[in-house]
Amino acid sequence: MRIAAAAACLLIPAAIAGPAATEPPRSRTIYIAAIEPKGGTHVDQEPFPDKPLPPGGGYALKKPDEKGRWEVSTYRWDPGTIVVNQGDRVTLEIVGINGDQHPFTIEGYWISDVVRRGQLTRVSFTADKAGIFKIICRKHAPAMQADLVVLERK
Repeated sequence: MRIAAAAACLLIPAAIAGPAATEPPRSRTIYIAAIEPKGGTHVDQEPFPDKPLPPGGGYALKKPDEKGRWEVSTYRWDPGTIVVNQGDRVTLEIVGINGDQHPFTIEGYWISDVVRRGQLTRVSFTADKAGIFKIICRKHAPAMQADLVVLERK
């Protein structure tokens, strides 16, 4: 058991385990997509859910059509977690894939912009505060949010 735990610790990437004390801040470009995963089936294979999804624009549950097919979808940022080190100069390049627009805010940094389908939105900032900050699409909350994890520089 101890060997497995020790081996698992060796597999944790340095970016997740924390920055080296001597590692200088660096410039990071992170690529993000605004996506809408979907799934569907027929009522003869799975019953239509009897409980509603949480309110807000982030979830959609389409009732069965005339052939009995129903669908569920949600909006997401991909990836859902971004890890950087405190002091890094961060550029997020966000492409809109699904959904006409995604007005978003990065909490704690209070950066706001809009991602539009077929366009690239570029946001740059210095990650000067350590912590976990939500990237929230105000149109598709609560589902469409990601975590910006800024690791404290020691």
